[in-house]
Amino acid sequence: MALQSKHIFVNLPVKDLERSMEFYKGIGYEFNPEYTDEKAACMIIGENIYAMLLVESYFKTFTKRELPDPMKTPGVLIALSADSREQVDEIVDKAIALGGTAASEPIDHGFMYYRSYQDMDGHYWEVAYMAQQ
Repeated sequence: MALQSKHIFVNLPVKDLERSMEFYKGIGYEFNPEYTDEKAACMIIGENIYAMLLVESYFKTFTKRELPDPMKTPGVLIALSADSREQVDEIVDKAIALGGTAASEPIDHGFMYYRSYQDMDGHYWEVAYMAQQ
């Protein structure tokens, strides 16, 4: 029997929780107030998919290892699907307008189109549309 999880939580360290929440609210994400306080915020990405934005000092309580600087070294590349090419552009354009930076040029393979951005903490987000085959 294959292992199947019911939810996914991506934990990301952030320098300024309030600033990060405003950034992601501006893109269109919502937060679950039951799992949000001054140390952490539960961002709802999709059905059963969440990003836990954790203040760096709180994030460090979960590991004895050094935190990488995502501005210099990507620790993770978070890839999300979009419903259309237009939605890819809308999401990434909003992220850039809100203070994120373009992480690469748009890539168009015909059947797949994607763009990427880095948030203010350097976390790398890729947004892709894949045509139904």
